[in-house]
Amino acid sequence: MFTLLVLIPVAGALIAWLIPSNVKRPWVMPVTACLHLALVVAIVAAPPLQSRNEWIDLDAIGKLFLLEVSALFAACAFYSVSYLHYRRERNNRVLCMGMQVCLAAMSLAAGVHHMGLLWLAIETTTLSMAPLVYFNRNARSIEATWKYMLICSVGIALALLGIFFLAYSTVVAGLPPSLLLEPLQGYAPRLPAGWLDAAFVFLLVGYGTKMGLAPLHTWKPDAYGEAPGLVGAMLAGGLANCGFIGLIRIYQICLSSGDVHFYRAALLGIGLLSLFTAAAFLVHQTDFKRMLAYSSVEHMGLFAVALGLGGKALYGAMLHLIGNGLAKGVLFLAAGNIHRAFASKNRDSARGTLRRAPWSGALFLAGFLAMTGSPPFLIFSSEYSFFVAAFTQGYPLVGWLLAVLLMVAFLGMAMTVLPVVFGEPPRNRERTKYRDTPLLVGPPLALLTILGVVGVWLPQPLYRLVNAAAALLEVAR
Repeated sequence: MFTLLVLIPVAGALIAWLIPSNVKRPWVMPVTACLHLALVVAIVAAPPLQSRNEWIDLDAIGKLFLLEVSALFAACAFYSVSYLHYRRERNNRVLCMGMQVCLAAMSLAAGVHHMGLLWLAIETTTLSMAPLVYFNRNARSIEATWKYMLICSVGIALALLGIFFLAYSTVVAGLPPSLLLEPLQGYAPRLPAGWLDAAFVFLLVGYGTKMGLAPLHTWKPDAYGEAPGLVGAMLAGGLANCGFIGLIRIYQICLSSGDVHFYRAALLGIGLLSLFTAAAFLVHQTDFKRMLAYSSVEHMGLFAVALGLGGKALYGAMLHLIGNGLAKGVLFLAAGNIHRAFASKNRDSARGTLRRAPWSGALFLAGFLAMTGSPPFLIFSSEYSFFVAAFTQGYPLVGWLLAVLLMVAFLGMAMTVLPVVFGEPPRNRERTKYRDTPLLVGPPLALLTILGVVGVWLPQPLYRLVNAAAALLEVAR
């Protein structure tokens, strides 16, 4: 069944490439999304089976990631039908194909337990999304694509070097060479500390670049700002989380070595640096799509801090994997609508959205509240667990820094979101042809509903899955 998770999007991409009509082609993605999501739900609901393949083993962490990314892709797929109708002047063949290739690569990354194949899957997501960042075919989008490709390629090359160090450490230790997760966890206490530390640093920098951890985040504002809303949603809620999965795998190996202080300190340091950077740039940010890029840096920093804290924060990190991805989907899809309604991303030009595009304005406001951890949305629960872990596990300074930085980030985002939603529509700008339609507001509304429901009531199967995912990281320790 796992093979089908990869093959269905690949088949969809080939069909999209062959269809000549710009109008009919986008409908391939909703079909692919429904098949993929149904298969993911069936796999998650089925009793876990012992895998006989050491390379492919869909554990609880992979299942959780697949649930999130498949739901997000489904929302983007249905949204794309109406969005691409508005963008009829652009050929959408590459976009329809690239989105589905990226879904296939992310599905592979979720179930791979071979560090080399995982690297290949993550690199495929990078390459498949690059042409989509350039969808608008202007000077800014080509600059954003260039930055995205250059910085992410450097990062992924450093990650490959880290994998080489990891493999070589087994040779130095006189152990059978392997890049499989389970054998490496068993070898970890006998691996030379220097080589293992070097592998961790290079993989942290490499996958941290993919996640957008500061100071490796510099591709994000341009790429998120210039990409279409549905592409930005997949970048923030899919690719960034994919990098986090890569980081989790090396984290599992390093914690099995027994000495965790260096790894935790590094994760806490880069996580807090990311939060500080995001908070600083969110203040007085006038471009609401670039604002979402810095919000993504903030939440990637929270992932790193959660891994650094360990314990109760690991449960929160697994919740945050779902919450961050779906909330980013709400915000980016709503932001794309607002951009179309005003033909501008600037808060001074795109004001009073509630009057011009009321559904999109309301979704943007609700998405902001969900993203910043306001109850009853899911991120409130995940961020609460970070504070509990910090103050009960001997990291009070980290807890206070989190509180201050998250408050600054909230205020910074509010200074951009509130004028866009509630301000007076500019009189000197002509009204565009954009109107809210069911396929443009339905998908983000569905994601927002999920965030609200699971924030109040976490279904028992999902609760067990989140606990199982967190337990995998505890067992590694």
